[in-house]
Amino acid sequence: MLTITHTPAEGTLIDGTAKGDGTAEVLKANGWRWGRSIGCWYVPHSRDRLPKTHLIDATISALTKAAFAVETELDHRLRPAAEVEETRIQRQDDRAAALDAKAERKAAAAEAAWNRANAATAALPEGGEPIKIGHHSENRHRNAIERAHNRLGAAVGADRDAEYASERARTAEATTGARYSVRTVANRIEKLKAEERGLQRKLDGYTAGSGTPYARQIPAASNTYRERVEISLEGVRDHITYWEGVRAEQIANGEATNYSRENIAKADAVKVSGQWREVARVNAKTVSVTTGYSWTDRVPYAHIQDHRAANG
Repeated sequence: MLTITHTPAEGTLIDGTAKGDGTAEVLKANGWRWGRSIGCWYVPHSRDRLPKTHLIDATISALTKAAFAVETELDHRLRPAAEVEETRIQRQDDRAAALDAKAERKAAAAEAAWNRANAATAALPEGGEPIKIGHHSENRHRNAIERAHNRLGAAVGADRDAEYASERARTAEATTGARYSVRTVANRIEKLKAEERGLQRKLDGYTAGSGTPYARQIPAASNTYRERVEISLEGVRDHITYWEGVRAEQIANGEATNYSRENIAKADAVKVSGQWREVARVNAKTVSVTTGYSWTDRVPYAHIQDHRAANG
Protein backbone atom coordinates (compact mmCIF):
# COMPACT_ATOMS: atom_id res chain seq x y z
CA MET A 1 0.00 0.00 0.00
CA LEU A 2 1.30 3.45 -0.99
CA THR A 3 0.16 6.47 0.98
CA ILE A 4 0.10 10.01 -0.41
CA THR A 5 0.04 12.55 2.40
CA HIS A 6 -0.22 16.32 2.38
CA THR A 7 0.32 18.67 5.31
CA PRO A 8 1.09 22.40 5.24
CA ALA A 9 4.43 21.90 6.99
CA GLU A 10 5.72 18.94 4.97
CA GLY A 11 3.97 19.38 1.62
CA THR A 12 2.95 16.40 -0.50
CA LEU A 13 4.85 13.16 0.14
CA ILE A 14 4.39 9.49 -0.73
CA ASP A 15 5.26 6.66 1.63
CA GLY A 16 5.68 2.95 0.94
CA THR A 17 7.86 3.06 -2.17
CA ALA A 18 11.02 0.96 -2.48
CA LYS A 19 13.99 1.12 -4.80
CA GLY A 20 13.39 -0.90 -7.95
CA ASP A 21 9.67 -1.49 -7.34
CA GLY A 22 8.64 0.46 -10.46
CA THR A 23 7.21 3.51 -8.70
CA ALA A 24 10.12 5.81 -9.60
CA GLU A 25 9.28 5.91 -13.30
CA VAL A 26 5.62 6.68 -12.60
CA LEU A 27 6.38 9.38 -10.04
CA LYS A 28 9.01 11.08 -12.22
CA ALA A 29 6.58 11.19 -15.14
CA ASN A 30 4.02 12.92 -12.92
CA GLY A 31 6.30 15.66 -11.61
CA TRP A 32 7.51 14.13 -8.34
CA ARG A 33 11.13 14.35 -7.18
CA TRP A 34 13.24 12.22 -4.88
CA GLY A 35 14.20 13.95 -1.63
CA ARG A 36 17.53 12.55 -0.53
CA SER A 37 17.47 14.37 2.81
CA ILE A 38 13.94 13.18 3.68
CA GLY A 39 14.23 9.70 2.12
CA CYS A 40 11.03 9.79 0.06
CA TRP A 41 9.40 11.23 -3.06
CA TYR A 42 7.77 14.67 -2.83
CA VAL A 43 5.91 17.23 -4.96
CA PRO A 44 8.11 20.33 -5.46
CA HIS A 45 6.84 23.63 -4.03
CA SER A 46 3.96 21.99 -2.17
CA ARG A 47 4.74 23.21 1.35
CA ASP A 48 2.24 25.69 2.76
CA ARG A 49 -0.01 25.37 -0.26
CA LEU A 50 -3.22 23.49 -0.86
CA PRO A 51 -2.68 19.97 -2.24
CA LYS A 52 -2.41 19.88 -6.04
CA THR A 53 -5.37 17.58 -6.55
CA HIS A 54 -4.97 17.35 -10.32
CA LEU A 55 -1.39 16.10 -9.92
CA ILE A 56 -2.33 13.76 -7.07
CA ASP A 57 -5.27 12.31 -9.04
CA ALA A 58 -3.07 11.77 -12.11
CA THR A 59 -0.45 10.05 -9.93
CA ILE A 60 -3.04 7.76 -8.33
CA SER A 61 -4.42 6.83 -11.74
CA ALA A 62 -0.94 6.02 -13.10
CA LEU A 63 0.07 4.02 -10.02
CA THR A 64 -3.21 2.08 -10.05
CA LYS A 65 -2.65 1.13 -13.70
CA ALA A 66 0.79 -0.11 -12.64
CA ALA A 67 -0.92 -2.43 -10.10
CA PHE A 68 -0.19 -0.38 -6.97
CA ALA A 69 -2.79 0.28 -4.28
CA VAL A 70 -2.86 3.93 -3.17
CA GLU A 71 -4.55 5.75 -0.30
CA THR A 72 -4.48 9.45 0.56
CA GLU A 73 -4.37 11.57 3.71
CA LEU A 74 -4.74 15.20 2.62
CA ASP A 75 -4.92 18.23 4.90
CA HIS A 76 -6.61 21.18 3.16
CA ARG A 77 -5.71 23.77 5.77
CA LEU A 78 -3.02 26.47 5.62
CA ARG A 79 -0.69 27.55 8.43
CA PRO A 80 -0.67 31.13 9.76
CA ALA A 81 1.82 33.38 7.94
CA ALA A 82 3.83 34.02 11.12
CA GLU A 83 4.32 30.29 11.64
CA VAL A 84 5.30 29.79 8.00
CA GLU A 85 7.93 32.51 8.23
CA GLU A 86 9.28 31.25 11.55
CA THR A 87 9.72 27.79 10.06
CA ARG A 88 11.30 29.19 6.90
CA ILE A 89 13.81 31.26 8.88
CA GLN A 90 14.73 28.31 11.10
CA ARG A 91 15.17 26.05 8.08
CA GLN A 92 17.33 28.68 6.38
CA ASP A 93 19.42 29.15 9.54
CA ASP A 94 19.97 25.38 9.74
CA ARG A 95 20.98 25.30 6.07
CA ALA A 96 23.38 28.21 6.52
CA ALA A 97 24.97 26.51 9.55
CA ALA A 98 25.37 23.24 7.63
CA LEU A 99 26.92 25.03 4.65
CA ASP A 100 29.24 27.00 6.94
CA ALA A 101 30.44 23.77 8.54
CA LYS A 102 30.94 22.26 5.08
CA ALA A 103 32.92 25.32 4.00
CA GLU A 104 35.20 24.91 7.01
CA ARG A 105 35.77 21.23 6.17
CA LYS A 106 36.54 22.10 2.55
CA ALA A 107 38.96 24.84 3.65
CA ALA A 108 40.76 22.39 5.94
CA ALA A 109 40.91 19.84 3.12
CA ALA A 110 42.33 22.47 0.77
CA GLU A 111 45.02 23.42 3.29
CA ALA A 112 45.98 19.77 3.73
CA ALA A 113 46.07 19.31 -0.06
CA TRP A 114 48.43 22.27 -0.45
CA ASN A 115 50.67 20.89 2.28
CA ARG A 116 50.89 17.59 0.39
CA ALA A 117 51.54 19.44 -2.88
CA ASN A 118 54.30 21.53 -1.31
CA ALA A 119 55.88 18.42 0.21
CA ALA A 120 55.83 16.65 -3.15
CA THR A 121 57.38 19.69 -4.85
CA ALA A 122 60.08 19.89 -2.17
CA ALA A 123 60.94 16.23 -2.78
CA LEU A 124 61.92 16.94 -6.41
CA PRO A 125 65.66 17.19 -7.23
CA GLU A 126 66.98 20.66 -6.55
CA GLY A 127 67.57 23.20 -9.28
CA GLY A 128 65.22 21.59 -11.78
CA GLU A 129 67.63 18.76 -12.46
CA PRO A 130 66.65 16.93 -15.69
CA ILE A 131 65.72 13.27 -15.75
CA LYS A 132 68.75 11.05 -16.31
CA ILE A 133 67.65 8.66 -19.03
CA GLY A 134 68.80 5.10 -18.31
CA HIS A 135 70.03 5.98 -14.84
CA HIS A 136 68.75 3.95 -11.86
CA SER A 137 67.06 7.17 -10.60
CA GLU A 138 64.98 7.64 -13.75
CA ASN A 139 61.80 5.91 -12.54
CA ARG A 140 62.00 7.52 -9.12
CA HIS A 141 62.47 10.94 -10.72
CA ARG A 142 59.52 10.47 -13.10
CA ASN A 143 57.28 9.24 -10.25
CA ALA A 144 58.22 12.25 -8.15
CA ILE A 145 57.32 14.64 -10.96
CA GLU A 146 54.01 12.89 -11.57
CA ARG A 147 53.22 12.89 -7.85
CA ALA A 148 53.99 16.61 -7.56
CA HIS A 149 51.84 17.35 -10.64
CA ASN A 150 48.91 15.30 -9.36
CA ARG A 151 49.04 16.80 -5.88
CA LEU A 152 49.20 20.32 -7.31
CA GLY A 153 46.10 19.58 -9.38
CA ALA A 154 44.35 18.13 -6.33
CA ALA A 155 45.23 21.23 -4.29
CA VAL A 156 43.87 23.58 -6.96
CA GLY A 157 40.67 21.52 -7.14
CA ALA A 158 40.34 21.52 -3.35
CA ASP A 159 40.79 25.31 -3.34
CA ARG A 160 38.04 25.65 -5.93
CA ASP A 161 35.71 23.41 -3.90
CA ALA A 162 36.44 25.38 -0.73
CA GLU A 163 35.68 28.71 -2.41
CA TYR A 164 32.44 27.35 -3.87
CA ALA A 165 31.36 26.03 -0.46
CA SER A 166 32.24 29.35 1.15
CA GLU A 167 30.22 31.28 -1.46
CA ARG A 168 27.18 29.04 -0.88
CA ALA A 169 27.49 29.58 2.88
CA ARG A 170 27.65 33.37 2.43
CA THR A 171 24.61 33.30 0.15
CA ALA A 172 22.63 31.19 2.61
CA GLU A 173 23.48 33.54 5.48
CA ALA A 174 22.27 36.55 3.47
CA THR A 175 19.05 34.96 2.21
CA THR A 176 16.81 35.81 5.17
CA GLY A 177 18.09 39.39 5.26
CA ALA A 178 17.38 39.77 1.55
CA ARG A 179 13.87 38.38 2.02
CA TYR A 180 13.16 41.04 4.63
CA SER A 181 14.79 43.94 2.79
CA VAL A 182 12.67 47.09 2.53
CA ARG A 183 12.16 46.86 -1.23
CA THR A 184 11.46 43.12 -1.22
CA VAL A 185 8.84 43.46 1.52
CA ALA A 186 7.07 46.29 -0.36
CA ASN A 187 7.11 44.32 -3.61
CA ARG A 188 5.78 41.23 -1.85
CA ILE A 189 2.84 43.17 -0.42
CA GLU A 190 1.93 44.45 -3.89
CA LYS A 191 2.19 40.94 -5.33
CA LEU A 192 0.00 39.51 -2.57
CA LYS A 193 -2.61 42.22 -3.08
CA ALA A 194 -2.72 41.44 -6.80
CA GLU A 195 -3.19 37.77 -5.91
CA GLU A 196 -5.96 38.76 -3.50
CA ARG A 197 -7.78 40.68 -6.26
CA GLY A 198 -7.46 37.73 -8.63
CA LEU A 199 -8.92 35.28 -6.10
CA GLN A 200 -11.78 37.65 -5.29
CA ARG A 201 -12.60 37.90 -8.99
CA LYS A 202 -12.91 34.12 -9.11
CA LEU A 203 -15.38 34.20 -6.24
CA ASP A 204 -17.42 37.03 -7.77
CA GLY A 205 -17.22 36.01 -11.42
CA TYR A 206 -15.75 38.25 -14.12
CA THR A 207 -15.57 39.01 -17.82
CA ALA A 208 -12.55 37.51 -19.55
CA GLY A 209 -11.19 39.40 -22.54
CA SER A 210 -13.28 42.45 -21.75
CA GLY A 211 -13.31 45.00 -24.57
CA THR A 212 -12.37 42.43 -27.24
CA PRO A 213 -14.49 40.38 -29.67
CA TYR A 214 -13.63 37.33 -27.56
CA ALA A 215 -15.09 38.61 -24.30
CA ARG A 216 -16.88 35.94 -22.29
CA GLN A 217 -18.43 35.80 -18.85
CA ILE A 218 -16.70 33.57 -16.30
CA PRO A 219 -19.17 32.48 -13.60
CA ALA A 220 -18.37 32.66 -9.91
CA ALA A 221 -16.48 29.68 -8.54
CA SER A 222 -18.71 27.01 -7.05
CA ASN A 223 -18.69 23.74 -5.12
CA THR A 224 -15.29 22.25 -4.20
CA TYR A 225 -13.38 24.73 -6.35
CA ARG A 226 -15.01 27.63 -4.50
CA GLU A 227 -13.95 26.12 -1.18
CA ARG A 228 -10.34 25.95 -2.40
CA VAL A 229 -10.44 29.57 -3.58
CA GLU A 230 -11.90 30.72 -0.26
CA ILE A 231 -9.16 28.92 1.68
CA SER A 232 -6.49 30.42 -0.60
CA LEU A 233 -7.98 33.91 -0.23
CA GLU A 234 -7.99 33.63 3.54
CA GLY A 235 -4.35 32.54 3.45
CA VAL A 236 -3.32 35.40 1.15
CA ARG A 237 -5.03 37.95 3.40
CA ASP A 238 -3.24 36.51 6.41
CA HIS A 239 0.10 36.91 4.60
CA ILE A 240 -0.79 40.50 3.63
CA THR A 241 -1.48 41.29 7.28
CA TYR A 242 1.85 39.74 8.32
CA TRP A 243 3.96 41.58 5.74
CA GLU A 244 2.13 44.88 6.27
CA GLY A 245 3.09 44.50 9.93
CA VAL A 246 6.72 43.97 8.92
CA ARG A 247 6.60 47.07 6.71
CA ALA A 248 4.95 49.16 9.43
CA GLU A 249 7.77 48.21 11.77
CA GLN A 250 10.35 49.13 9.12
CA ILE A 251 8.70 52.55 8.69
CA ALA A 252 8.58 53.09 12.45
CA ASN A 253 12.28 52.19 12.74
CA GLY A 254 13.23 54.54 9.92
CA GLU A 255 14.36 51.67 7.67
CA ALA A 256 11.62 52.35 5.13
CA THR A 257 9.99 55.53 3.83
CA ASN A 258 6.25 56.06 3.53
CA TYR A 259 5.76 58.41 0.60
CA SER A 260 2.56 58.74 -1.45
CA ARG A 261 0.91 61.15 -3.86
CA GLU A 262 -0.15 63.12 -0.77
CA ASN A 263 3.39 64.31 -0.01
CA ILE A 264 5.16 64.29 -3.39
CA ALA A 265 4.42 66.73 -6.21
CA LYS A 266 5.54 67.38 -9.76
CA ALA A 267 9.01 69.05 -9.99
CA ASP A 268 10.03 67.66 -6.57
CA ALA A 269 13.26 65.66 -6.36
CA VAL A 270 13.26 62.03 -5.18
CA LYS A 271 16.17 59.74 -4.42
CA VAL A 272 15.95 56.35 -6.13
CA SER A 273 18.70 53.71 -6.02
CA GLY A 274 21.07 56.34 -4.67
CA GLN A 275 20.38 58.91 -7.42
CA TRP A 276 18.29 62.08 -7.31
CA ARG A 277 15.62 62.39 -10.03
CA GLU A 278 13.07 65.08 -10.82
CA VAL A 279 9.42 64.10 -10.59
CA ALA A 280 7.69 64.50 -13.96
CA ARG A 281 4.29 63.14 -12.93
CA VAL A 282 2.57 61.85 -9.79
CA ASN A 283 0.51 58.69 -10.20
CA ALA A 284 -1.64 56.62 -7.84
CA LYS A 285 1.00 54.00 -7.05
CA THR A 286 4.14 55.39 -8.69
CA VAL A 287 5.93 58.57 -9.64
CA SER A 288 7.30 59.17 -13.13
CA VAL A 289 10.86 60.54 -12.92
CA THR A 290 13.13 62.08 -15.52
CA THR A 291 15.97 60.00 -16.92
CA GLY A 292 17.99 62.53 -18.90
CA TYR A 293 16.51 61.10 -22.10
CA SER A 294 13.20 61.56 -23.90
CA TRP A 295 11.40 59.05 -21.68
CA THR A 296 10.60 58.77 -17.98
CA ASP A 297 10.81 55.88 -15.54
CA ARG A 298 8.05 54.82 -13.19
CA VAL A 299 9.10 54.25 -9.59
CA PRO A 300 6.87 52.75 -6.87
CA TYR A 301 6.55 54.99 -3.82
CA ALA A 302 8.07 52.26 -1.64
CA HIS A 303 11.31 52.46 -3.66
CA ILE A 304 11.82 56.17 -2.92
CA GLN A 305 14.68 56.63 -0.43
CA ASP A 306 14.42 60.40 0.14
CA HIS A 307 12.51 63.48 -1.02
CA ARG A 308 13.12 67.18 -1.53
CA ALA A 309 10.23 69.53 -2.25
CA ALA A 310 10.68 71.83 -5.25
CA ASN A 311 9.85 74.87 -3.13
CA GLY A 312 11.84 73.65 -0.14
